[in-house]
Amino acid sequence: MQEKLRDIKPLVEIPDSSYYIYYGLIALGVLLLVALLYLVGLYLWRLRKENLAKHYLEALKAIDWRDSKASAYAATKYGRLLATDTRRKELFSQLEALLQRYKYKKEVDPVDEETKRMFDLYVQVCDESI
Repeated sequence: MQEKLRDIKPLVEIPDSSYYIYYGLIALGVLLLVALLYLVGLYLWRLRKENLAKHYLEALKAIDWRDSKASAYAATKYGRLLATDTRRKELFSQLEALLQRYKYKKEVDPVDEETKRMFDLYVQVCDESI
């Protein structure tokens, strides 16, 4: 029986790189997943910024000028949030100077036409740029 087994060759070593391929595919998958999450997060962040600007603009358009003190505070708050480029910052600084008359006092006068015109101009400029 031993004579039959003599012609058996020794085991041949086969190079095995399946572990490297397996871990490489896992690393590639994780990398693609991280890149996809980053792009989705970036898209949602930009979408959020746009929606906030539109929300602020709608809040400016909905200001009721009958209560001049609360209106001045609201116009200052939302106007400052929308003043992001140089033109809007300049218009807002002019508007803010006009709105100062209606803030920080116990009783204030009704809003004058010059302030309303400046506010309307600011809202129009913001509406064009959004």
